[in-house]
Amino acid sequence: MQPLVTDTMQETIRAQLRELERTENVRILYACESGSRAWGFPSADSDYDVRFIYAHPTEWYLTLETRRDVIERPINDDLDISGWDIRKALNLFRRSNPPLLEWLQSPIVYMRAPGFVERMRELMVTHYDPRACMHHYLQMARGNYREFLKGERVRTKKYFYVLRPVLACLWLEQSRGPVPTLFQTLVDTLVPDGELRDTINGLVERKRNDREVADGPPIPVFNEFLETQLSRLTQSARQLPKADTRDVEELDAFFRATIGYRDAGTACRGSRDSPGNPA
Repeated sequence: MQPLVTDTMQETIRAQLRELERTENVRILYACESGSRAWGFPSADSDYDVRFIYAHPTEWYLTLETRRDVIERPINDDLDISGWDIRKALNLFRRSNPPLLEWLQSPIVYMRAPGFVERMRELMVTHYDPRACMHHYLQMARGNYREFLKGERVRTKKYFYVLRPVLACLWLEQSRGPVPTLFQTLVDTLVPDGELRDTINGLVERKRNDREVADGPPIPVFNEFLETQLSRLTQSARQLPKADTRDVEELDAFFRATIGYRDAGTACRGSRDSPGNPA
């Protein structure tokens, strides 16, 4: 099987991220692949969806002004690069934002500041809200099923947009913790041997070899499985207990340490953190 990201493309991506650090005067704390490559089933012509978390120098945060907390670059040469400021990322983390949690578990990492993502993963254990994630994935699965899988012809990739969130819901229903990013982990854990699993594995292989535009007639075993699970999971989601209120102080302390904040006196004396490049 071909690598999900070649060595040459990894170097190209890292070079663009380092240039972004320089031009934006930020420090990239963590950068990874998201989307189909991170999930493990890219098509031959899939884009590279690079996502990152960054921090400004300390003084950037010490203002009453509301500042832009997202950095985006136009899609160029199949590269889609965007990132979130650390304060935005931690606020989303408090709400168990599933895309962010998937970034933190991506199997393809381009840059990482020492200890940053490891600490985020530790915090995930105590700040994870399975109920919020369940509703996110269930809403995604229902919407994608209605939009993409009801016609006489179905684009191959669209099945994954429903299969993956449905399997994520099953994972949460079974209290297995944060949903893994790799699709195959969900399949191997949740789908028993048989026709459904064989068909899923066949679809994965087909997607890897086809271009994004590939389509075909609906696949009955998928539609039957998805309709049954969506109906059942809608009821199951209502039974999940509400998560306990998480203490924000732990995240506040992590935020302050990450941006290098010490005290108001230090800030007033005009200290400045250099953006630098993580190892």
